[in-house]
Formats: sequence, structure tokens, C-alpha cells
Amino acid sequence: MINITDNIIVAVIAMLGTCAGSFGGILTASKLTNFRLEKLEEKVDKHNNFAERIPVAEEKLKVLGHRIEDLEREMNK
Repeated sequence: MINITDNIIVAVIAMLGTCAGSFGGILTASKLTNFRLEKLEEKVDKHNNFAERIPVAEEKLKVLGHRIEDLEREMNK
């Protein structure tokens, strides 16, 4: 009878160790996944900001092009 009780105690301890290890692994993987998602979100935000600025820069270039054409016309008169 004592042998069976010892086996049960060892099995319970092993089960607790396995559960603790699994839970620790899940927490670590979750933290890493959240960290990587945050970094990806930062990259997407930078890209979106850049994409919003491109049309503004294009419009400014268009205006500058017209101003240069006007100055060239003035010089050729």
C-alpha cells in the first residue's frame, strides 16, 4: 500500500512540474508575440505616416514646377 501512495505522490509532483513548465512556456511565448506585434504596429504606423506625406510632397513639387515655368517665361521675355 505504501508503494502505491509513493507512486501517486511522485505522479502528482511530476504533473505539477509539467503544468508549471507548460504555463511558463505559454506566458513566455505570449510576451514574445505581443512584443513582436507592437514592433510591427510601429512599422505600420511609420509607413502610414510616410504614405500620408507623399501626396503633400507631390503637390508641392507640382507648385514648384509651375513657379519655375513662370520664372523661365519671365526671363525669356
